[in-house]
Amino acid sequence: MPTPASSSPLSAPLPPGTPRQRQWLLALSLLLIACNLRPVFGSLSVVLPEIMRDTGLSAAGASLLTTLPILCLGLFSAPTPWLSRRFGAERVLLLALLLICTGTLLRATASLPGLFASSVLAGAGIAMGNVLLPSLVKRHFARQAAMMTGMYVLAICIGASVATASTVPLATRYFAGSWAWALAVWALPALLVLLLWLPQALRMRSEPMDPAAQAGSLWRDALAWQVTAFMGLQSSLAYIVIGWLAPILRERGLDSALAGYVVAISTLAQLLTSLLVPSIAARCRDQRALAVGLAALGFAALMGLILAPLTTVWLWAVLLGCAQGGLFALALSLIAMRSGNAQITAQLSAMAQGWGYILAAGGPLLTGLLHQWTGSFASSLWLMLLLSAALAWSGWGAGRNRLVRPAIRA
Repeated sequence: MPTPASSSPLSAPLPPGTPRQRQWLLALSLLLIACNLRPVFGSLSVVLPEIMRDTGLSAAGASLLTTLPILCLGLFSAPTPWLSRRFGAERVLLLALLLICTGTLLRATASLPGLFASSVLAGAGIAMGNVLLPSLVKRHFARQAAMMTGMYVLAICIGASVATASTVPLATRYFAGSWAWALAVWALPALLVLLLWLPQALRMRSEPMDPAAQAGSLWRDALAWQVTAFMGLQSSLAYIVIGWLAPILRERGLDSALAGYVVAISTLAQLLTSLLVPSIAARCRDQRALAVGLAALGFAALMGLILAPLTTVWLWAVLLGCAQGGLFALALSLIAMRSGNAQITAQLSAMAQGWGYILAAGGPLLTGLLHQWTGSFASSLWLMLLLSAALAWSGWGAGRNRLVRPAIRA
């Protein structure tokens, strides 16, 4: 007699083996997929000056190159739920891995068309992974959802920090200074995970279309837009750090490898707060003070990295990582805490990630344009101040102890 989990159309058959082995394999696969959702961003930033030098790319072009995958995160988040319902989440996640792998490998061409095509393909794959991984965690690990979510964020941070710290050493020691192959090598982890995920994805069944998925709209709900703004603004600051902190530090006098290590340490520092903040937020009466406090800490740390003596750069990097890890975890937590049921959570998540990442794309784009117009990164201080103030404002609204209310459609 089949169990309820195996008979449900929303549950995909797991690979052969004992139930415990299947669960371990599935958990390992999801965490390894999460490790591949950020190397595309971190690896590019540490060699961006060399790319500009060798290809003739302007500062405006560089800002577009770093912004394009972030814009794709927003654009490709919207159709992912429909693709998941039509073809199954596991198979769409397989497509996401293929896009990440192909897009990353295109960087080996060392050409501008290849780099921009890489940004679109990899960005599309990462967008799909962003949307699908949390839902798969919730579906297959309902009783361990909090632990798996923490491990999922941990895996993202580890993947980003390893790529950021290792790209320059790989280029200098193993690829004769070729930044193109040092960037393309990150297709190999994605390919290995794709091969691990392939047999699991092919065993799943397609999910039925859910007629309740369009039961209501959040577009007229102010709280939903505040949650979306909080997600987008913290992401905007995060991608400014991922895309431009290494060039900012190099402009201040650090060499490329050391600048990459500083960004990697900042990313690793996110681990602690990304694991702690969801539990802290759940114990608070509301999350307003937590949101504003983390936004203030992040801004102070950014100012320290840009203005304080370089001897203190490690301290500010750790503080920045703690702030941004907490902000990212809080943004994900608020999506669930402001929703009354699983269906509304899915709607709010799609809205926050879709529109949020489109909003986030403006941060790194404006940072690059300001650098081209003024000749330095000092002008970016005002942009960071504006984004941090808007982040604190949206966090004060999103942190209220209320629930979003979808407008019921006729």
